[in-house]
Amino acid sequence: MSRVTLLGLQILVAIVGIALWQLLSTVPVFGKILLPPFFFSNPVDVFAQIVKWFSSGVIWKHLGITLTESILAFVIGSLGGVLIGFWFARQPLVAAVFDPYVKMVNALPRVVLAPIFALWLGLGIWSKVALGVTLVFFIVFFNVYQGVKEVSRTVLDNGRMLGMSERQLMRHVYWPSALSWMFSSLHTSVGFAVVGAVVGEYLGSAAGLGYLIQQAEGIFDVAGVFAGMFVLSAFVILIDFGVTLVERRLLVWRPTVDGRG
Repeated sequence: MSRVTLLGLQILVAIVGIALWQLLSTVPVFGKILLPPFFFSNPVDVFAQIVKWFSSGVIWKHLGITLTESILAFVIGSLGGVLIGFWFARQPLVAAVFDPYVKMVNALPRVVLAPIFALWLGLGIWSKVALGVTLVFFIVFFNVYQGVKEVSRTVLDNGRMLGMSERQLMRHVYWPSALSWMFSSLHTSVGFAVVGAVVGEYLGSAAGLGYLIQQAEGIFDVAGVFAGMFVLSAFVILIDFGVTLVERRLLVWRPTVDGRG
């Protein structure tokens, strides 16, 4: 299937979904509106709210703050996850000693940590960044750790037979093995970085998309809540597209699904 066809099908799914939403929230079915506008709004009102935000310029400040928090959380969490994941995979004793503590920290509910970060770091961007980092770090860490551990023993033994040093093995064997796992986790981490920023803003801030959603919810503005979520979704798709471009650049050697390089 060509990319154009795939994109067309994806857009078609979105159009059908939005059309059904509009239909079920405005046209009675058997004498009853299945999606009451008070609870679900409708696509026309949501789109009008988005246009209002962008035309007035009010959205740019909030979008910029959330973007900054999300990118910082994504970069810091990803780098930390990659470096520590590599270290743990290459140092089995260290991994064994810290294994229960890593699992214990990963099991902590992140929403519980949000007020603690706000207390430690204040209501500025860094409390939101810290919350996002805790979400991103463990996803990348576990994937990189597993990716290095899953290195083919045959490839590793052949590399050693050819006289490759540990540094060369790291570059030509371990790193390529971990890249696929790493980028798989990065695609997931994009959304979690944004979630961390928005949840932090929702719980306590004076700006950001989470703040806009919280304000809309406070006055029962359902269209505003859905508008904020749609802007967030578009935001995540754009960042994920950037990750995809980097992935294609670094994994150019990887065969595609149809077997072609």
